[in-house]
Amino acid sequence: MVTVKPCQEEDIALLREHIPTPGQPERHTTRFERQQHGHSTFLIAWAGALPVGAGELLWRGCSAPEINQHYPDCPELNGLDVWPPELRSRGIGTALIAAAEKLAHQHGRHRIGLGVDDGNPRAAALYLRLGYRETGRHYLDRYAYVDSDGTRHEIADPARFLVKDLP
Repeated sequence: MVTVKPCQEEDIALLREHIPTPGQPERHTTRFERQQHGHSTFLIAWAGALPVGAGELLWRGCSAPEINQHYPDCPELNGLDVWPPELRSRGIGTALIAAAEKLAHQHGRHRIGLGVDDGNPRAAALYLRLGYRETGRHYLDRYAYVDSDGTRHEIADPARFLVKDLP
C-alpha cells in the first residue's frame, strides 16, 4: 500500500538516498523550497518508510508562456517519477496523480494539467487512461540545473500539454 503526502524537511535525506536525481543534486531541496514559499506542493509517495515516488503540483501552472496563456489558472503536475523503475506500473504514479487532483480540487481549482514528453508514450497512455485529454498544445519543456561539478545545463524537451477537468 502506498500513501502520498506533502514533503517534510526531514524527508529530503531519504529522498536523496532512495530517489536519485542524476546530475541534479539539489532537485529535491529546490522543490521543497518552492513548497515552503507557497509556489507548489511537493508530493511524496511512500511504501512504508521508503519514498518510492514524487511529483510537484505547481500552483502557478506551466512555466511555458505558450501554455500558461491558454490555461492561466491551471495548476500543473510536474516531474512525476516512480523509483526504482521496477516499481512502475504498480499504481504509485496513479496514487500521486490522484493526490494532486484531490489537492487541486481542495484549493478550488477546476482543472489540472501536466506536460508529457514526446518520447514518453507510456506516461501519455497512463494520463489518457486517467481522464486527461489532449489540448493540441505543444511546447518545449525548458528547465536548467547545476550539476555536482557546478556546470549549468539547460534542457528543452519537446512536450505536449494535457488537462483534466475536476469535479
